[in-house]
Parts: sequence; C-alpha cells; structure tokens
Amino acid sequence: MDSKNVQNAQTIYLANKVNTASREQLLLITYDVGIKSCKGAENALEAGIFDEANKNIQKAQDVLRELMVTLRVEEGGEIAKNLMRLYDFMYLLLVEANVGKDREKISVVRGMLEELRTTWEEAIIKLAEEAGVEKPVPHLQGGAVRKKDEQRPVPAGGLNIAG
Repeated sequence: MDSKNVQNAQTIYLANKVNTASREQLLLITYDVGIKSCKGAENALEAGIFDEANKNIQKAQDVLRELMVTLRVEEGGEIAKNLMRLYDFMYLLLVEANVGKDREKISVVRGMLEELRTTWEEAIIKLAEEAGVEKPVPHLQGGAVRKKDEQRPVPAGGLNIAG
C-alpha cells in the first residue's frame, strides 16, 4: 500500500472514530489533538521549522477555542467559569509562544492539557462506575495518559460542563 492509500485509510478511520464517539470520548479526543499539536510545535521549534511550529500552535489554539465554545458555563457554575479562564490563559500563552517562538510556553500549555485530560478521564470513569455503566474504549491515538494496551471504561452521556 502506498503512502497516499495509508493516509486515506487513516483519515477514514479517524472520521469513523469521531462519528461514533460519545460526547465524553469526543472531549478526550479533543484534548488528545491539543496535546499532540503542542508536542508537534515543541518539536518543530526545536528543529527550527517555524512554519510547522506555527501550524501546530494554531491547531492547539483551535482546540482551545473548541473547548471554550462547547463549555456550558451557565450549567457548570463556578467550575465552568474557572475552566473558561484557564482555557483563555492557555490560548494567550500559545499566542505569546507563537510570536516569541517560545518552546517553554508551549510545554506549559501541553502539561496543563495533559492534567485536564487525566482529570476528565478520571471523572468520566467515576461517573460510569457510580451509574453502573461501563463501555470499554480502545486506546485513543495520541493520548497523553493512556497506554496502548490499557482499556478503561468510558460511558456515554452524563457530563454537562464540557459539552
């Protein structure tokens, strides 16, 4: 199979994964994309490939905008408001990182995204356990926390804060 066919197959696989995912799974996938983009930007800056770094930083910014847009601030109360402030702070750090070609600021944002992803995954699992609902989810490509062979239950339905 040539590289174009492989890329096409990967695109179809990702589209199917997203189209069949629950809201909670989509949230984790969104974090995964942001984390992967930050890593790509860090690597590109280290290699001096500024166009690629810019592209990855912008993708991470798009992820943060998506998280902000889907955040249900009215329903989530103070926690959601604080999360919105955190997303805004991370977005601004990425703007500064892009202007100043500052790898450290990207690393800070990546670390924050990894922590938030872990927290959300733990909350989703706890809600599933409390509801007695479990749905095993295969490893999410690019995940910051999950090991490839690790399976953890991620339920469908139940979160209001993040969308």
